[in-house]
Amino acid sequence: MDLGLENRVYVVTGATRGLGNATARRLVADGAKVVITGREEKTVAEAAAELGANAVGVAADNADPAAPGRLIAAAREHFGGFDGVLISVGGPAPGFVADNTDEQWQTAFEAVFLGAVRLARAAAAELGEGGVIGFVLSGSVYEPIAGLTISNGLRPGLAGFAKSLADELGPRGIRVVGVLPGRIATDRMRQLDGLSPDPEATRAANEAGIPLRRYGTPEEFGRTAAFLLSPAASYLTGIMVPVDGGARSGF
Repeated sequence: MDLGLENRVYVVTGATRGLGNATARRLVADGAKVVITGREEKTVAEAAAELGANAVGVAADNADPAAPGRLIAAAREHFGGFDGVLISVGGPAPGFVADNTDEQWQTAFEAVFLGAVRLARAAAAELGEGGVIGFVLSGSVYEPIAGLTISNGLRPGLAGFAKSLADELGPRGIRVVGVLPGRIATDRMRQLDGLSPDPEATRAANEAGIPLRRYGTPEEFGRTAAFLLSPAASYLTGIMVPVDGGARSGF
């Protein structure tokens, strides 16, 4: 299936590893060009080099108010266009209500929430008809995840913002979508499983609660995200798509 990604230009944040990187790889493999970001110059450069000539790396922090303008300018400078963005950030600090500090909440709000809002607003001002804004959120948009209180607080708010944005931008032909990873086998998931005394037993118990009885792979997530960003998904907007092996209880 031709997704229509040839020579389209996307910004993908948090793409030096994990879900952002998997999406950038899929986009490039299908002919798109990407500007990827991460906070460390060396890591970003290495990740971009692995993706090849159709990728450029820019060191940027999502919490930096100047980052959105720099990233969109980089897309236009290096590849002559800007067709969409996938806003992906690392997960906030784990913990229960009593564990998380004001500082952890503030840090997460700046990076996960306000940083995403800023980038989406900047993209909305620059995109034309056929453009797309994607958010990597979490299954916590619908169902709180034990031990991830900050994520449970921030992700649903971003989903609400994304829905509002979709309604506002729809008349201009710009789409807004959310991708909700469940348990995907990334470094982040290994870190979370590793918080338990027996990580292997924790993973086995988690997999038992997933209808497909396994964690997803970053590649499976990347294929889904790339499709949602592509012209092939041109009539999909304002939606949240779980990539969770059927783990969500609701319809």
